[in-house]
This record gives sequence, structure tokens and C-alpha cells, in this order.
Amino acid sequence: MARAVLFDRLGGPEVLRVEDRPVPEPGPGEVRIRVDAIGLNRAEALFRAGAYYEQPILPGSRIGYEAAGVVETGVDGFPEGTEISTLASFSMRDYGVYGDRVVVPVSSLVRRTVDEVTGASVWLTHQTAYGALVERGGLRPGDTVLITAASSGVGIAAIQIANHLGAVPIAVTRTAAKRDLLVAAGAAHVVTLDSQDLVKEVRALTGGDGATMTFDPVGGPGVADLVEATAVGGLLVLYGWLGGEATPLPMNWDRQVTLFGYGNGSYVARNPERRRRAEHFINAGLRIGTLRPAVDRVFDDLSDIVEAHAHLESNTQVGKVVVRVRH
Repeated sequence: MARAVLFDRLGGPEVLRVEDRPVPEPGPGEVRIRVDAIGLNRAEALFRAGAYYEQPILPGSRIGYEAAGVVETGVDGFPEGTEISTLASFSMRDYGVYGDRVVVPVSSLVRRTVDEVTGASVWLTHQTAYGALVERGGLRPGDTVLITAASSGVGIAAIQIANHLGAVPIAVTRTAAKRDLLVAAGAAHVVTLDSQDLVKEVRALTGGDGATMTFDPVGGPGVADLVEATAVGGLLVLYGWLGGEATPLPMNWDRQVTLFGYGNGSYVARNPERRRRAEHFINAGLRIGTLRPAVDRVFDDLSDIVEAHAHLESNTQVGKVVVRVRH
């Protein structure tokens, strides 16, 4: 038998349950993997709650994008025993990696050269930040990038990638509680929203110009301030809607800010050429140590999945939440 995390209704972390099921058999274009660690993501919490851009199929919905493990049923390019990570290139309506032995598309696999916790933490965060900042945004040395929700896994990845390229990362956080951690993560400057005026502070840090690029997963009414904090002719990348409110179009067109939405699955993970470049970029950063996922906490096993999801949504963490899978 295999263990799988499922849910039958929409709701909070408590709707998740672990069930014993027959070991799944892969079909055409699929592979079975033994999962050693899973990385939790906000997308999965939104999916579980019914707030994601696609809805789960209930009851018995699978969940999870990101895992590290070992191939059990070998296929071309990935023989049995190959250490792999999964990329978020599939729909959770079709697949989910929260389990100890799961089936995923072969196209979602990437060879793993790091430990399982790192392998379950790095790809979605760093591929999202790379695709938005580099492929879509064209970030260059000397550019300034304003990063909101900077203590998230993707936020930390964006800080690292900006530094890797010689750009200047300005981290935004709600309170001063995470300031020192963000500085330690590589932020050149930190703006705390409870005590500083975002627009005034960013303008001061950039000589009055504003940030070359702004990278935001929150959306909502705060986008108006983000436009004002972005340089004339700059870019504002929205890659999420954590605020849960409607995002109004900004009224100040004089700033000529280009605003675009970013989805990693369609833009990089399912685009062969961009994905190839992303893999080389991230693997190079892992080799030389400039890119490394920040892991906030590692839970012991699938039986901790409810507690792990509650921690994910607590907003107290800095970086990724990981769950090991015991066999």
C-alpha cells in the first residue's frame, strides 16, 4: 500500500487527511516516484481552500506540486533509481505529490544533484523568480528590484537572483520582526510597512526614481502604491493574489509603468526553451552557492501535514516549509 494526502471538502489545514491506497501504476507518459520530501507552497493552500485559479475535484482530491525522491519505474532519460525533483508543470486536478509513492508526468521531472530537502524546496521558488525577473523582466546589473512578501520562499529566491545578477534587491515586509533575517538573506535595503511610507522610502533609496522592477504576489488595492514606487517606464510583475481583493488598474498613467501577470507553469515550466535556461541558471547557482532555498522548518512525516499547512499560513516563517516522508 501507499500513503496519500487527500481532502474531501474545501477549508483550512484540518481538511487534509492521510489515507492508505493501492500503490499507483503509471500510464503512458507517466512515472512512479518514491517521495522523500515535499515542499509546501501557497498555491497548495489556496487550492485546498478553493481560492486557487482552478478548483479541486472533490471528494478525494490530491494535492501538491513539489517533491524530491527517486524514480521507481524507469523510463527513457530517467532510469530506475534516478534521484529527481518535480516541477510545477502539471495541474493538481490531475496529479499531486503529497504521498510516499506517487505517479507524475515524466515531463515534470528534473535530475536532482542536491539533498532531498533542498530538492523539494528550490525549483518552484527559484524558477518563479527567475522566469519573472530574468526571462520576462530582463533584469540587469545595476537595476533595482522591489520585492514584496520578501520573506516568502519566492521572495528569498528573488533576493538571491537579484544579487546573483548584480541588481539591487529592496525587500518589503509588514513589520520589523523579519528585518534582520532579510538583511542576512541578502536584501540591500528593507522597508517595513508598519513604520515606513513605501513610496517615500523607495524613492529615497533610488535617488527619487523608483524601482526598475517591482515583484509582487499580493495584488489588491496596494498595487496603486507599487506603481508609484516603480520608476517611470518600469515594470510591475504580479505573480499572485494573496491579498484576496480586487486589483484596480492604477490611475497615474504618467509613470508609464508596464503591469503584467506572471504564471510560472505556462511561462517557464511548460516552455521547453525557457525551462532549459532556468535549469542551467538555477543549477549553476546551486553549484557555486549563490542560490539556495531558505528552509524555515522541516516536519518529520506526512502525519504532520495539517500542522505543516497551519505553519505555512501563519505568516511567521521565512522561506520554505518542508515535510519529510518516512518509509
